[in-house]
Amino acid sequence: MEEREWNKLTLRGKTADGEILCAILSMLDPGLLIEDYSDLNGDSPYGEILDGEMAEKDPEAYAVSVFLPVDRPLTEATAWVRDRLADSGITASLSVEGVREEDWAENWKKYYHPIRFGRVTVVPAWQEYKAAPGEAILRMDPGTAFGTATHESTHMVMEFLNEEIRGGERFLDVGCGSGILSLAAAKLGASFCAAYDLDPEAVRVTARNIEADGARNIVCGVSDLLDSVDRSGGMYDFMAANIVADILLRMAPSVGEILRPGGLMVISGVLSARADEVRDGICKENFTFVREKRENDWFAMLFRRD
Repeated sequence: MEEREWNKLTLRGKTADGEILCAILSMLDPGLLIEDYSDLNGDSPYGEILDGEMAEKDPEAYAVSVFLPVDRPLTEATAWVRDRLADSGITASLSVEGVREEDWAENWKKYYHPIRFGRVTVVPAWQEYKAAPGEAILRMDPGTAFGTATHESTHMVMEFLNEEIRGGERFLDVGCGSGILSLAAAKLGASFCAAYDLDPEAVRVTARNIEADGARNIVCGVSDLLDSVDRSGGMYDFMAANIVADILLRMAPSVGEILRPGGLMVISGVLSARADEVRDGICKENFTFVREKRENDWFAMLFRRD
């Protein structure tokens, strides 16, 4: 049997943030390697038998790793992790073993091909593609930001947008990554789109993709969830948030301030283990559950504001 090669992604942070770090990486793969030294303190029953190296470990330090096959797009995975870290507001470092960081943006491109979502086809910026009659082309170069439509969570949101956008909507994307959702919404007929992310690099990538596309009805900026969202033009008709479950639940009580009654919200990035909790939690904030999609272990859900 041919031996497989792997890339090891590791998050290093504080023990107090360990649960969140594990939750983020478990969304890439459930098999985690955890380094937790919180029990190695003066009161530990193991104190007298620890060797010198273990005894010197910092009990406040925490590390969790996940192993991904080398044929899985690495830039997509690392960008997704960085976006989730930014959304969570915690501090942690991300490292990769098995491939040089400067090669990421090139190595993964051979796995990225055109993907059609009804009226819109997402095409890599570096590939030639001839559109069929009536087919809208969205050219993307995600760089180091999450959002190429290859990940299940993004894929399902794109499907919801294609099914639900009728034209003329004010559209809001929270946790925009590469800007793919706002660009798609504009192609589908939304009159105004706003894209926000806590990560300045994601906002820079989004701005570059907006400029390359030539869209004139999309704005983007840095925002901690809804804190800095532009509300000068009124409430939004449609909102998308492809972020982790804990952040979705934390944001839900404030969504009613920016989404009009009857407006639609698509959420994604929810693992099956948290699906019931997220669905029930959002419904408690004056939302009605409409329907959901599932791909592998991921859920995306559509809600209507009461």
